[in-house]
Amino acid sequence: MFRVAWVGGRPAPIAGAKELGIDVVLVHQEGQYEPAILAHCERVVHAPLADGDAIVDVLRPLHAERPFDRIMTTSEPFGISTGHAVDAFGLPGVGEAVARALKDKSRTRELLEKHDVSPVRYRVVRGVEETVAFLTEIGGPIVVKPIDGAASRHILPVADSVDARRAWVRLGDVGIGTALAEEFLPGPVVSVESFSFGGRHVPVGYSEYQVNERFVEWAVTTPSRLAQPYLSELRELTVRLLDVVGLPEGPSHSEFVLTSDGPRVLESHARLGGHALPHLVRRAYGPDFARMMLTVPLGIEQLPAEPPEPVGGASIRFFTPRPGRVASIDIDPGLDAVVRRTPLGESTDVYLPYLDELRDAEVGVAIAKNPGDVVQPLLTLSDCSSGYVIASGRDATEAEERCATVAAQVRFTIEGST
Repeated sequence: MFRVAWVGGRPAPIAGAKELGIDVVLVHQEGQYEPAILAHCERVVHAPLADGDAIVDVLRPLHAERPFDRIMTTSEPFGISTGHAVDAFGLPGVGEAVARALKDKSRTRELLEKHDVSPVRYRVVRGVEETVAFLTEIGGPIVVKPIDGAASRHILPVADSVDARRAWVRLGDVGIGTALAEEFLPGPVVSVESFSFGGRHVPVGYSEYQVNERFVEWAVTTPSRLAQPYLSELRELTVRLLDVVGLPEGPSHSEFVLTSDGPRVLESHARLGGHALPHLVRRAYGPDFARMMLTVPLGIEQLPAEPPEPVGGASIRFFTPRPGRVASIDIDPGLDAVVRRTPLGESTDVYLPYLDELRDAEVGVAIAKNPGDVVQPLLTLSDCSSGYVIASGRDATEAEERCATVAAQVRFTIEGST
């Protein structure tokens, strides 16, 4: 019997662990996980998830009684604290140094530059003056963003000194005094979902996004039609990227811009991708990354020898009603989908609720708002909280069309709207 400590996750992808012969100790914060996940756990222990020493403290007595084989997370904010625990117990996996190399986007750029991989001009900036100086040096638009940001938060395009001042007002409002400035890379964004073990990296799934003016990704489709002409380049670049940062094992989510000069690295993460990407990859390509996180490092299953070909298409589309208080939500009676709704009077802090329940639905709908709830402006990925449609299809286009059709049959009316 194997034993794994799993840190955070909403939801944590540990369903089916017991059937695989894996005991899971979930490390989490009270009220931030779905109660249904408890059926898959040996036990739950509570700790502040950003505190590596606190995680070590709650796990130490359990490790002494019966050692853990792995300590894992797929949560972006807690990769470094989890890596600290991995190192503290001397376990294989993603340690603190690798987690920092990916979390700190300036460190990622530094490593890529050192190894001459995917050249992108960048600079760490502290304030308007340094930002304008870099903008002048580049001679074109730039993007300013937090060095350790996630979920499309505070990504700010800057084309002139006025934009630079506005950007730093907004960054200052959220307490950010140091940021990463990069040359703006024109072109669509695609992502590559990969899995690694023993230092070998296998790119599996390719996805494309629809974004708003704030770079918030509100729809994703797999496999990417845009990436198709660049597959060989993307595979090679993904492997080189993961070698440079030293990823030893587990899933990774890497984003690229398809520029006129070929793919360029945007950023990468040692975790499962957001936007339900593991589910999209499973529907479109077959491999189940959530299952592989548990089985491949423990030797229960083998890492695929070669990247698989797609077997279909998959897409997810978040509901994006206009901001305001919800007056009503109407569903067409002929809606051809499995529907799950947050009960009236309840709220959920769980990202992508009901995703596991909709796992086998050809088309699934999750409605996370009720009349009286408030829809926030779509400024970050966390604002995609009204619900979503997820669908499979014979190919990417059919899956995307199914999502759009079903989403149009769920209508949010906002107070004061006509």
